[in-house]
Amino acid sequence: MENIPPHFSSDPASENRETNDTFSAPSFVYPPKPELENKKGNVWIRSITSLALYLLIGYYFFSYFLSASWIWLLILTGIVIFHELGHFLAMKAFHYKELGIFFIPLLGAYASGTKREVSQRQSAIILLAGPLPGIIAGIFLLTVAKSRITGMGYEEYLIVAKTAALLIFLNVLNLLPIYPLDGGQLLNRLFLDESKVIGNIFVVISALALGYFALKIDFYPLLVLPAMMLFRLRSDAKFDQMTRKVETTGINLEKTYEEITNEEYWNIRNILIENNYSPLRNINPAPPYEYSSHETRVVNAIENLLQRTIIQDLSWFGKAIILLIWAGSFAAPFLLNIDLPFLSYHAR
Repeated sequence: MENIPPHFSSDPASENRETNDTFSAPSFVYPPKPELENKKGNVWIRSITSLALYLLIGYYFFSYFLSASWIWLLILTGIVIFHELGHFLAMKAFHYKELGIFFIPLLGAYASGTKREVSQRQSAIILLAGPLPGIIAGIFLLTVAKSRITGMGYEEYLIVAKTAALLIFLNVLNLLPIYPLDGGQLLNRLFLDESKVIGNIFVVISALALGYFALKIDFYPLLVLPAMMLFRLRSDAKFDQMTRKVETTGINLEKTYEEITNEEYWNIRNILIENNYSPLRNINPAPPYEYSSHETRVVNAIENLLQRTIIQDLSWFGKAIILLIWAGSFAAPFLLNIDLPFLSYHAR
């Protein structure tokens, strides 16, 4: 077979055949499931590529539509990276795997990682680790700038003050209880995870709110985000349907890829293909038990299908503490009467 990945065998069943010269009982040994490829390198390549595209499109947008200095693109990018590094370092502390930061041109970025068991408490810390340091840093920077203790000139003061204002504003904005902002994800993880229907309604309302906001401020690239959210809901519905089909056969999906047996791998593979799971189109079911040249798609699909365990490790008191931290972070700039000067004039 042509174009077979190097870690796949063209005749996997041959590795499991056993012969007995004296007696051979009719039996079948399923071919071994493919090994998971190391995604660490791929994650960082994607992260760097997305950053380059983010800067390229951002430079064009800042130069031709906002007539703003490219310095502000770098400052904004630095703020976004600082925010996402908070999420990234928190996930790293909680031993998430395949960590990366991915940039979305004109919209922002997101930190990504995988973990088999997802804790409510850890998720809350991870979600707050992005906006909280940004708000604190912004308030500190603005306080220093206003006191002018460094003896900076007026132009330097404006740059520092507007940078601080952007730090505060963007991170406070991220705490709004709208999915997929950090505030919306926090609300979803604390209260809505247990109800799929309520969670989906929350996502739809958030998408409509984001769409209205994009139209209100005439920033049409933002419409991409609610469109992606609604498309994701549709994909999730099909995904849930596929999950139910697999589970009705008696296969337990609450395990890792390493824990599924070879037989389960081939059975799940067949169910996905026979039910026209879109990522596996043009891949033939077994038998014959042969790897496709696109077998990595099958591996990724099955790995995504395996369910994560949500650990409900926050009591109502713990949730109340998290909400107080969220509310305090959101309200701090307003309680301190912090002015956001960049809203009153353009950054040049």
